[in-house]
Amino acid sequence: MDLKLELIMLPVSDVDRAKDFYAAAGFRVDLDKAVSQTWRAVHLTPPGSETSIMFGTGITAAVPGSVQGLYLIVSDIERAHAELVGRGVAVSEIFHDGGGVFYHGHEDGEVTHHAGGQERKPAPHPDRADYGSYATFSDPDGNGWVLQEVKERAPGR
Repeated sequence: MDLKLELIMLPVSDVDRAKDFYAAAGFRVDLDKAVSQTWRAVHLTPPGSETSIMFGTGITAAVPGSVQGLYLIVSDIERAHAELVGRGVAVSEIFHDGGGVFYHGHEDGEVTHHAGGQERKPAPHPDRADYGSYATFSDPDGNGWVLQEVKERAPGR
C-alpha cells in the first residue's frame, strides 16, 4: 500500500497576507476559492513538491502560527537560501548540527538544540553530508519551516 502525504493545513490569521507571502516565496497558487463570507480555501504547492499546503477561512480551528517543523528538502541549501532571500523571505543563516544528529526540535519556527548532544553551528555541514545542513523561516503568522539539504535520499524514500 502506498500512502502519500498530499496536503498540510496551515492556520493563518490573514488569508491574503499568507497567500502573498507563499506566492512571493515561489509556491504555485493552485486554488483560491470562496464559497461564502465564512469559507475560503487557498491551495499552494512548493516548487517540485508533491505535497501542498492549504489555508483559508473556516477550514481549521487551529491557532494561527501553531504549525512547526515543516521540512522543505533542497538539493543545494546555499542556492535555496539565496533564492528565498532574493524573494524577500527572512531566512536564518545556514547552519548544521555539531553533533551530527539530523533530528531537531522546533519552537516558534526555529530549530532548537537542547537534547541528545545537539549543537547548532554556523555554516553548512563541513562535509555537506545529506540531511546535515539547515536554514529556517516562518510565515507571517509564525508557522515554522526548515530547509534541509539532501542530495541523495535514504534508501526507500
